[in-house]
Amino acid sequence: MEPDLFTAAAEERQEKDPAGSPLAVRMRPRTLDEVVGQQHLLKPGSPLRRLVGEGATGPAGPSSVILWGPPGTGKTTLAYVVSKATNKRFVELSAITAGVKEVRTVIDGARRAVGGYGKETVLFLDEIHRFSKAQQDSLLPAVENRWVTLIAATTENPYFSVISPLLSRSLLLTLEPLIDDDVRGLLRRALTDERGLKGAVTLPEDTEDHLLRIAGGDARRALTALEAAAGAALDKGESEIALATLEETVDRAAVKYDRDGDQHYDVASALIKSIRGSDVDAALHYLARMIEAGEDPRFIARRLMISASEDIGLADPSALPIAVAAAQAVAMIGFPEAALTLSHATIALALAPKSNAATTAIGAALEDVRKGLAGPVPAHLRDSHYQGAGKLGHGQGYVYPHDLPEGIAAQQYAPDALKDREYYAPTRHGAEARYADAVEWTRKHLGRKRS
Repeated sequence: MEPDLFTAAAEERQEKDPAGSPLAVRMRPRTLDEVVGQQHLLKPGSPLRRLVGEGATGPAGPSSVILWGPPGTGKTTLAYVVSKATNKRFVELSAITAGVKEVRTVIDGARRAVGGYGKETVLFLDEIHRFSKAQQDSLLPAVENRWVTLIAATTENPYFSVISPLLSRSLLLTLEPLIDDDVRGLLRRALTDERGLKGAVTLPEDTEDHLLRIAGGDARRALTALEAAAGAALDKGESEIALATLEETVDRAAVKYDRDGDQHYDVASALIKSIRGSDVDAALHYLARMIEAGEDPRFIARRLMISASEDIGLADPSALPIAVAAAQAVAMIGFPEAALTLSHATIALALAPKSNAATTAIGAALEDVRKGLAGPVPAHLRDSHYQGAGKLGHGQGYVYPHDLPEGIAAQQYAPDALKDREYYAPTRHGAEARYADAVEWTRKHLGRKRS
């Protein structure tokens, strides 16, 4: 038997005992018109409305869609609405538990349904980013030939997590985080609706504001916290959810990103860009978000080491040793104490003078090498320590710099094609001013022509 998204048994139990289901499930919209937020996806003629049968007649059938958005923005809700409203077969698979075998079973069933009694199939695939490339490949024939209409949900950037052929055969619909007014309307509906709390409790403004902060644009989180706080208030014999009751029930705001998801990279990027921009306060904010989300402290430390070379370099030569020391300390002590070490390093890097000269120098050198500007190593620099090297002219004419008073020999080091190339362009920021003077002096004494 194929797995249905919402089986008849579960629906029957929920109808008989709705209080036994979580508030977030009971308040799930039944039609597209009840969906809060995402209005940019619900206009007349939109792919989602065509999926539920609105304007889906004629030679142009509804398209497969990929729903991309943060948790709690309505991906599963939209699939639920489609399952209730459409007259098509509706089958669900979760990429956490399903494999190629299950996909093929659904596709075979869909082909039989179309050929046998003209019934089309909508396949809801949750967490598609967890499917391997081979598993995603198995969907292609069914989507391309429209044996199934696919609704795939993901919290990760599909351009990284979904194969290009599947992307090109589907419409990518981006769900936006819910704004406070969206979540506020949902909470107020849940307080009074017969499917919700039926007016058993009220929600003062200060408690509502704190609940919105906790939710962070996640409708499911908001309803879960509301249900827990309402239960605590009723246990106390109170008809109002006091702020203190909510704070006791939910002791901290959940961080607004999944450390295994796309925002993992967005927050890490914001941390590094804040350090690069010398905004120590913003850097500490993003560091705190990563810590609270349970990031691996070694991942954070690695990013700091990269930042030390990429954005600071020789403007503060102590930046890299600080970052390396922080990484070593983090590996030894772990959380929670590692937060102090990461804070130490983040502050030091954010306030350090900045230079990307080391970054641009190696970038320019690599570009020349990739273009083929290499050439043979000059003969006097080649290895002369093996028998027969002298007969090849290797090492002949090499001047040993330590034998000279100034410790620098005016001889050619780069291949002929690159002998006048200058890659390192030091700034005069912080300690790099000293290196700017040094490179100017050495190039002059090497007899280099300015490029």
